[in-house]
Amino acid sequence: MNQSSQVFAIVAGEASGDILGADLIRALRKLFPDATFEGVGGPKMQAEGFQSLFQMDRLSVMGFVEPLKRLPELLDIRRSIIQRYTANPPMAFIGIDSPDFNSGIELKLHGAGVKTIHYVSPSVWAWRQGRIKKIKKSVDLMLCLLPFETSFYQQHNVPVCFVGHPLAGQFPKQPDTEGARQKLGLNPQAPVLCLMPGSRSGEVELLAELFLDVAEQVQKAIGAELQLVIPAANAARHQQLSQILAGRPDINAQLLEQNSHLAMESADAVLLASGTTALEAMLLKKPMVVSYRLGAWTYRLVSPFIKTAYASIPNLLADKILVPEFIQDQATAENLVAAVMQAFDPGQQQAVIAEFEHLHMQLKVESGDLAAAAIAEVLDQ
Repeated sequence: MNQSSQVFAIVAGEASGDILGADLIRALRKLFPDATFEGVGGPKMQAEGFQSLFQMDRLSVMGFVEPLKRLPELLDIRRSIIQRYTANPPMAFIGIDSPDFNSGIELKLHGAGVKTIHYVSPSVWAWRQGRIKKIKKSVDLMLCLLPFETSFYQQHNVPVCFVGHPLAGQFPKQPDTEGARQKLGLNPQAPVLCLMPGSRSGEVELLAELFLDVAEQVQKAIGAELQLVIPAANAARHQQLSQILAGRPDINAQLLEQNSHLAMESADAVLLASGTTALEAMLLKKPMVVSYRLGAWTYRLVSPFIKTAYASIPNLLADKILVPEFIQDQATAENLVAAVMQAFDPGQQQAVIAEFEHLHMQLKVESGDLAAAAIAEVLDQ
C-alpha cells in the first residue's frame, strides 16, 4: 500500500467533534511532530493547522427531512473522501462522532487497508445492538468517552479504549451556587428548582406541562419562597416555553434563553429530560430527577430495541439507581413530586453529591493524550 507520509485524515461533523478533534491534533502532534492533518473539521481544528476540504456545517444536519434534502450533497462529499484516501492512503482515518456519515467511509477505507479509528462510541450498547457487526468490519479501534461502554466492545472482540469525557474537564470540582444565583438575580438564601424539559420541540411538548405541574405542587409543599428557573435551549424553545407559561399565570418562573449551566449551578435540585443534561447536572454536583416521554406509538416501536437497565448517564456510570428516573408511563406528577421533594432533603443531597464527585474524577482524564497513545499503538501493530 502506497501510504501518504505522515498524514492523518479526520472527519468531524459537529461542533462537539471539532472540540475533540482540536484536542486530538494537539496530542498527536506531540507523538508525530511531522504529521499533517486534513479532512473535514471546524474552526477549532483549523486553528491547530488542520486543512478542511469541506465546510463542517455541510455535515451538521438533524432530524429526518433535512438529511433527505441534503442527501445528494452528503453522498458526494462522502464519495470524494473515500476516493481521496483510497488513492492516497493516510496513516490513519479518524471519524469523530457523526456515525451515520463516518461509518460508510470507515467501512470502505478499512476494506482498502487503511487503519480506521472511530472517536465517540454510538449508543450501540443501548440501542440497535446489531450495528456492532458493521462496526467490527469497519474500525481498528473504538475510542469511548464513558467507561461502561468498553465492556460491550470487548464482548464482541472490537479493540476499544476509554479516553474520558471532555465535559469533565469543563466543570469545577465544586459548583459556585451562590455566584450563579447572584448572576441570575436570585435570592441566595431561598431554595431553587431548575426545570429542563428538553431541547427539542417534541420533548418540550410532552414534558413542559408535566414539569410545571410538579413545580406547582413542590412550591405548595416547600413554600412561596421556592424559586423556579427554566433555561430554554435556543430561541425557538424560549418562544415555545413562553407560550406555555403564558397559560400558567399561577406559576412564577424565570425563563432564560440558554444559560443552562448557570441555571443548574444556581439550583438545589434539577428536574430534567433524560440526555446529556443529566451528565452536566452530575458534573455540577446537583441532585436531580430524570424523566422522559415519547409519543405512545413511538415508544411501542422503540422500546423492544432498548437494552439498558437505566436511562440516565449517572445511573449507567454508577451501575445502580443513583438518581431517580421515570420514563413514559412512570412519568407522573405524583412520582416526580415525591422524587423532587426527596432531592431537596439535605441528607440525600450529601450522599448523592459524594457519588457525583467520584464519577467526575473517573471521567476527568487527559482525553487527547490517551486517544493519541491508543492510535499510535494501533499504527505500531
